[in-house]
Amino acid sequence: MERELQIINKLGLHARPAMLLVKTASKFQSSIKLVKDNVEANAKSIMGVLVLAAEKGSKIKILVDGPDEEEALEAIAKLFADGFGEE
Repeated sequence: MERELQIINKLGLHARPAMLLVKTASKFQSSIKLVKDNVEANAKSIMGVLVLAAEKGSKIKILVDGPDEEEALEAIAKLFADGFGEE
């Protein structure tokens, strides 16, 4: 499964929202990848997520594959939609 999501929080995908994303992704068995500008990162790796340097307005493709892919994609999409709990 895949979906393209946009970073809406003002400071982008900095340390706190990146950690929240990794923590959420790690709850699922499925493989979860993030792709930005042809750079792919493991959503379960804090360093991988931070390397994307995703700013506000960045579009991130989420690729999910595995037994709980639907639930994983919905949980991650909710984080993006909620701005990771930030403004």
